[in-house]
Amino acid sequence: MQIISPIKKAFSTMLAGPVFDAAKQSAIIPIRHMKFEFKPEKIDPKFYMNAELASAYFASLSIFLTFGEDLVIDTARYHRDFVTDPLLKQRVTSLIGQEALHSKLHEEMNDAYMEIDLPVKLFRTWAGWVFTYGFNRLSQPMKLSLMAGIEHFTAVLAEYMMNHEQIFFDSQDEKQRAIWMWHMLEESEHKDIAYDVFQNLSNNYALRAAGFFPALITILVLISAASLLVPFYRKPSNLISWSYWKDVPRSFQLIFGLKDGVYGSSLKHIFDYLRPSFHPNDYDTSAFLDYYKERLLYPETGVLTPYFVKEFIPALKV
Repeated sequence: MQIISPIKKAFSTMLAGPVFDAAKQSAIIPIRHMKFEFKPEKIDPKFYMNAELASAYFASLSIFLTFGEDLVIDTARYHRDFVTDPLLKQRVTSLIGQEALHSKLHEEMNDAYMEIDLPVKLFRTWAGWVFTYGFNRLSQPMKLSLMAGIEHFTAVLAEYMMNHEQIFFDSQDEKQRAIWMWHMLEESEHKDIAYDVFQNLSNNYALRAAGFFPALITILVLISAASLLVPFYRKPSNLISWSYWKDVPRSFQLIFGLKDGVYGSSLKHIFDYLRPSFHPNDYDTSAFLDYYKERLLYPETGVLTPYFVKEFIPALKV
C-alpha cells in the first residue's frame, strides 16, 4: 500500500494537466462593438477562395457557431461566480462580452444569408435540436469542458486564418472579410480564458478530453456534412453543373488538405489538446495579434475602421 499510493498519486498528477497559475495570465482584453449592416445583394456566396463548397462550410459554421457561442456565454456566466482570482474573473467578463457580440453580428450576417437562399432556417432548427436535446442538458462540469474544447477549435481556426491573411482578400465582399478577421482576432485574444477557468475550477484531464470530442464531431463532422447541402439549396442547378463538381475536390483540399487545408494542416495543433500538459499559450500568437490589431484597427486605414463603434475594458474588482 505504501508503494502503490505514491505511484497512484504521481499518475493522477500527470493526468491532471498544468495547474492554473494566476501569474501567467495574459493581459485583459477589450470588448469591441462593431456595426456591419450586411446587405444581402453584396454577400458573396463564394467568399472563401472563390470555392462554393468551401464557402458553404464557413456559411454553415457562421449559423451553427451562434449556438456554440451562446453555450460558451451561459457556461462562462455560471462558472464566473466560482472564480476567485480577480484578473481571471475580469477576463471571463471580457470573454462573455466578445462572444455575445460575435453571436449577435453573425446572426445579422446569417439573416443576410437567408435572403440569398442559404438554408439558415433549416440549420437553425437542426442546431437547436443538437443544443436543446444534447449539449444544453449536460452537467455544468461537462459544459465547462465543452466550452474549453470549443474555444480550442476556434483558436486553431484563428491561428490558421491569421497565418493565411490572403484568404480574406480573394473576394471583394468587404463586410464578410471584416467580420471574419474581427472574429479571428478576438478568438485568438481570448483563446486561453475558457481553458484557464477549467484549470482553475476542475483541472481533470479525463473530463477535459471528454469535452474535446463533441466539439471535434460538431465542428469537423456535423457542420461539414451540413455544408454539403448548401450549394444545392442555394442553386439547385449545381446538381448537374460540371463547373461545380469540378471544383469540389479543391474545396475539400482548402478545408481538409494535409498540406495547407484549414483543418488538415492543423491536425497536430488540434490533437495536441489531448496532451496532459497542453496549454493554449503553448502556441504563441502574440506577433499575429500585434500585427492584426494595427492591420484591423489603425485609424482611417484599418480593415475594421469603417465598422468600429467603441470598445471598453471591464472593471477589475479586487
